[in-house]
Amino acid sequence: MDNSLSIFSLILSAGFVVQVVMFILVLMSIYSWALILSKKKILIDANKDIKLFHQKFSADVDLEKLAHQTLQKATNQSSIERIFSTGFQELTHTTSNSNQVLIDAERAYRIMNTTVNNEVDRLDSGLSILAMTASSSPYIGLFGTVWGIMHSFIGLASVKQATIAIVAPGIAEALIATAFGLFAAIPATIAYNRLISQVGSINNKYTAFVEQLFVMFQRQK
Repeated sequence: MDNSLSIFSLILSAGFVVQVVMFILVLMSIYSWALILSKKKILIDANKDIKLFHQKFSADVDLEKLAHQTLQKATNQSSIERIFSTGFQELTHTTSNSNQVLIDAERAYRIMNTTVNNEVDRLDSGLSILAMTASSSPYIGLFGTVWGIMHSFIGLASVKQATIAIVAPGIAEALIATAFGLFAAIPATIAYNRLISQVGSINNKYTAFVEQLFVMFQRQK
């Protein structure tokens, strides 16, 4: 309990610049956690949508019927459903004879890949902020530490006899800024690496689905 109170008192007694640094790092940490939790939910939902759509896709290979069911959802489509519906709409946009099937399938393939890129960009949005937090927080904390230590040593100029008791509080206050920086950076680093890996996995699933649809579209008569 005493340790907690002493740390809290050091934070309150820190210099203005060090307190500003710590406040910035707290805001960065809070924003990072909010982004992590919201992005985690989005990725979980995306994986769930992929699983549910693949179940329907495997159970009913009638593309026209599946496309009709998907298009009925209008703006409530999941990412995987948008990829499928945009491709199927492009395939059936014009009345094609058997000689144009490959051309139509390739056109649908291109627009599906474009849709995949848009959906992955949506999943990927915001992760750059985590990367920025992970890389910049330790340096922001270090700036607070350097400033605090420098301020402490400048204060020694007016003291005739410098002792550890005089220097220690100022150095301790300054080092807390580094701790705040690491507190913001470590979760952001771990979450960024984890989330970017999950986005890559979802991208691979989308790409594999597009390749599968492309083959099926080429067989359409």
